[in-house]
Amino acid sequence: MAFTAETSNSGYKAPSALLRDQFKMEAGKDHTPVFSGKHDNSILGVANKDYPAAAIANSVKERMIARGAVKPEQTRVIYTSQTFPTTGYGYAYNLKPELAAKVKEAFFSFNWEGSELLKEFSKSEPPQEKFMAITYKQHWAVVRDIDKAMNVSYACK
Repeated sequence: MAFTAETSNSGYKAPSALLRDQFKMEAGKDHTPVFSGKHDNSILGVANKDYPAAAIANSVKERMIARGAVKPEQTRVIYTSQTFPTTGYGYAYNLKPELAAKVKEAFFSFNWEGSELLKEFSKSEPPQEKFMAITYKQHWAVVRDIDKAMNVSYACK
């Protein structure tokens, strides 16, 4: 089974935790993990029959279909997890409030029209056509749950 990279939430940590906790499937025992490097490679690997299965971000697959990199009939979704943030941008908690406000303004006033961002992310389901505010507590809860299930700690040594 193909995964993206050991540090990827959607391409390794989440599917590994789900396979183990919900389906009692252990790496090395019930499937042999391989790492493709990125979601696109995993999707192409399945489409071209290099991998029998892959854990990928559904939004990436949809964008690849939309731009013709793969055909819908080349892959089949067998499980879809809860959606979680793909990327987050932030600033240091102790940034001067005036500068923090300017950082927020830069993201939320960014004009996506004609940009590569819009070209890529408008193909997502649902379409993503702007930056949105998220909170660590609310939107990142599923990521924290995945890390807990995988015994991942980011504590400094």
